[in-house]
Order: sequence, then structure tokens, then C-alpha cells
Amino acid sequence: MGSMRDPPNVVGAKELVAKQSAVNAQGQIKRSPIHDVIFRPTRPVPHEDGHVAEVSRASWPEIGEPIVQVHLTTTLPGRHRAWGLHQQSTDRLFVVSGLVKFAVYDGRLDSPSYGCVNEVTVSEKNPGLLIVPPNLYHGWKNIGVSEAIIINMPSVMYNYEAPDALDLPWDSEAAERIIPYRF
Repeated sequence: MGSMRDPPNVVGAKELVAKQSAVNAQGQIKRSPIHDVIFRPTRPVPHEDGHVAEVSRASWPEIGEPIVQVHLTTTLPGRHRAWGLHQQSTDRLFVVSGLVKFAVYDGRLDSPSYGCVNEVTVSEKNPGLLIVPPNLYHGWKNIGVSEAIIINMPSVMYNYEAPDALDLPWDSEAAERIIPYRF
């Protein structure tokens, strides 16, 4: 039997890619964290009528700035919401239902984590609050089979006249050239 480094004797062997575990032996997510990006896992707590999961608490140090607005967005199965960037606002994202793969890319030239990409998959069975500070490209794909529901609690209220929202379409040539990640 060949070693793990020898390709198997099958059609397409040269195209096979070794699987990489998303967690370590302790079950913790393996990643090179992007400076200032936080993923705060929560957990669904069962009770006699169902489950309860905390979305946010003022006492959590990760929350930082006050919550000034809460909005809900949905994403249809197989659809992308990427790439967005805010220059002033921090996004605080929580998946209420569905299966969502988030990605964050650090393109900040002066950042200690410049060039890093973080990916986290979140659902109601693996809940958590993803905190994305300003000037980071971020987005998601609904990888589930039903419409995903995501709550955002940005740190800056939406300005209808001058939105703090810059977009780089996920399927553009520019995104392919700039962001080293594909959903």
C-alpha cells in the first residue's frame, strides 16, 4: 500500500486534494485568526418546550460598541452575499436558521494578519456570533437547502443618504484577483 503522499492508482488521481480538518484534536476550530475578527460560539440550550440560544448580551466583552440597530437578512439556498466592506461599521452576524459559510479576508495593508482568510460555518445547530470590524472583506454563501436567516447588529446605524457599504461582486474578475478565496 502506498503512503499518504503517493497518489492512488485511479482515474483523476492528479486532481485529488488531501482533506484538511477544520478542527484540532480538542474540537477547536483551526485557523489563523484575522486581527480583530471574533467568533463567539454560543450553544442551544434545550428546555421542555424547545431550545434557547443567546444571540448577544451587553456583558459580553466581544460586543464592544453599543447595538444601535438590528436587522434581519435572508439568503436563498446556493446564493452568495459577498464581498462587502464597511469603512466605519462593525458587523455582528448571527445565523438564526439555515447553513451558512462565512468568509473574511484581511486586505488591510497595515494589519498583522494581512492576507489571511477566515472561514466559519454556522447554523442553528452550531450557533455563534461573528464580529467583523471595519475594512475587512466579508461575505457568505448559503450552503444549506432552505432559506437562511441572518441577524446583523451593526455598530453604526445605516445611513440612507450615504451608506457605509462598499461591494465587490463575488463573481467578478476583480474579486478573483484580489481575494484568495472561493466559496
